Amino acid sequence: MMDVEHTEPPPRHLRFWEARAIYEHAAFVNLFPWLQLLPAGDGHPVLVFPGLAASDISTAPMRAFLRTRGYAAYGWDLGRNRGLRPGLRNRNMLRLNEIRERHGRKVSLIGWSLGGIFAREVAKEMPDDVRLVITLGSPFKGHPKATRAWRRYEQLAGHSVDEARLDANLHLAPPVPTTSISSRSDGIVAWQCCMEDDRAHTENVEVRASHLGLGANPATLYVIADRLAQPVIADVPPASPNRRG
Repeated sequence: MMDVEHTEPPPRHLRFWEARAIYEHAAFVNLFPWLQLLPAGDGHPVLVFPGLAASDISTAPMRAFLRTRGYAAYGWDLGRNRGLRPGLRNRNMLRLNEIRERHGRKVSLIGWSLGGIFAREVAKEMPDDVRLVITLGSPFKGHPKATRAWRRYEQLAGHSVDEARLDANLHLAPPVPTTSISSRSDGIVAWQCCMEDDRAHTENVEVRASHLGLGANPATLYVIADRLAQPVIADVPPASPNRRG
């Protein structure tokens, strides 16, 4: 069994490979017409959470893509993600409730990095309002310092990264279909910390991407479009567990 708690941060050389995020965003622009061939959905609402130090600007390309697939895509509308701060959980829950009431339908949640952790926790609090959860390079397992971003977290949040663990059950998946997308060449987050336990309603999907480019990488968008378009009946997962894409 993998000892995730003692996982080390990604090798330093992968941090320099994060520069390829520029090319991943360029690929998004160049392939945008082809991305229109991906499955269209049923129009249900999707709430997207940005990563650490990022705002809704970072998820704008993804949300634009989701709208072309027919979804009502929303940003979290809370400015820059500065980590776990007082009242954040309640504000996230209010945002989800607002979108749920506006559409009268369950909401799918997508979270990039730290945003994925927030999405998972909101889904645990409000499972009846959530259709499914998709996370991108989100380290919900292991020690908080198994990333190259923990110092940045402490600067923004104003507290130790050790205080950032929302609770002892952070590693447990929410009780809704949950997909974790990760990359072994992620230069910021150790991919081992992004692996869901093998459950009937969870899956892990591996793509080749940088951490900073995950949200615009065409391979990631393919997985997102595919999962969002699949019917979710009762507690049946959107795809078989541990499938690689």
